[in-house]
Amino acid sequence: MQPQQQSLIYLHIAVLLFGGTALFAKLINLNALDITVYRAAIAGLAIMILLLWQKKAIKLKSTKDYLIALFLGATVGIHWVTYFAGMQMAGIAVGMIAFFTYPVITVFIEPFFHGNKPKISDLLSACVVITGIYLLIPSADMGNDVTLGVITGVISAFFFAFRNIVHKRYFSQYGGPQTMFYQTMVASILLCAFIEVPVINVSTRDIGLLIVAGVIFTATPHSLFAASLQYLSASTAGLISCLQPLYGTFLAFLLLHEQPSLLTLLGGAMVISAAFYETWSVTRKHTL
Repeated sequence: MQPQQQSLIYLHIAVLLFGGTALFAKLINLNALDITVYRAAIAGLAIMILLLWQKKAIKLKSTKDYLIALFLGATVGIHWVTYFAGMQMAGIAVGMIAFFTYPVITVFIEPFFHGNKPKISDLLSACVVITGIYLLIPSADMGNDVTLGVITGVISAFFFAFRNIVHKRYFSQYGGPQTMFYQTMVASILLCAFIEVPVINVSTRDIGLLIVAGVIFTATPHSLFAASLQYLSASTAGLISCLQPLYGTFLAFLLLHEQPSLLTLLGGAMVISAAFYETWSVTRKHTL
């Protein structure tokens, strides 16, 4: 098998596992914050073992980098809590679609870092996304769980987009596993003071699911994703990542029997199309 073919398989497995992460919002009988703390701690330990086994560096190069890692860890912690909370309220399909507004949100955050203005096409993408999100919301009632779930998913998308921009600008000199080690550990440490269910009270079933979520659905896909970039372009990785909501929705239908409505599918198609376009547009610009 050619290295490119093997990398493509790694990438699809990684994206499938990323999509499968959403299932644990429903499978684990804990709130979103508790899931985030335990999952992040387990993933951090797994990545640390991987780094030690591969004899790769764990220490960062400067005090400034540790401060950036602290900020990134806090940001990713908020992203994960809102990510799981959105899906617990709105369901897997709707929650993931709301989260995948992040490519368009990224376009509007980046000017604060680079001074670039969004193009007309970016504004059109934003209109498509807003229309798609509108179709996901059943009512304007803030007491409706689905409405709250969609809003929470968009908040998660904002923090994810913000994390990505800061990481690219200030922390891109470090590899994927090393970066995720610090982000997962910082997230779990900062949020552990707010957990509702202490680890000694977590059921054996939920501990098993948390280990699966942390090792197989967090540490493994991040490692495979990083490995795939050795032979694949960032544009290929970005575009294939847009399949994540499709994988997640299919797994939720298959395993949890969640059946998305016609409006959810239509709104999802609009949001994912805009995400696909923005990802293609940005990566195409960098390759020209």
